[in-house]
Amino acid sequence: MGSEIEAEAEALVRKFLEAVDMNDAEALRPFLADDVMYHNIPMDPVVGADAAVAFLAGFMAMCDKMEIETHHLAVRGNVVLTERTDTFTMGQKVAPLPVMGTFEVRDGKIAAWRDYFDLGQVTTMLGGEG
Repeated sequence: MGSEIEAEAEALVRKFLEAVDMNDAEALRPFLADDVMYHNIPMDPVVGADAAVAFLAGFMAMCDKMEIETHHLAVRGNVVLTERTDTFTMGQKVAPLPVMGTFEVRDGKIAAWRDYFDLGQVTTMLGGEG
């Protein structure tokens, strides 16, 4: 049986991932701590809610639609692990990307978010190959 901290962390991350589907980076700001560290592991991290929202806005601008399907979710304390497929639609191209994500929750906000994925697959997807 999970603790109240775990239940709150899980609920926050599930709501956050649902909000990503709106393809509106500003809608994600309320979920993020002011000093959030957002790190797509193959790339450099961004620190701070403003930087994270700006990064997400730039990425979302490249997509017509973005959907997240969570396959598995595990929680221990304030850490939430996700196994997902993030699907990006750009024009006629629909590109599913397998992702493992780690979220650390502090005071009801996401304080750290790390996503692990194959950067080569993203490069191919954005380059219009494959």
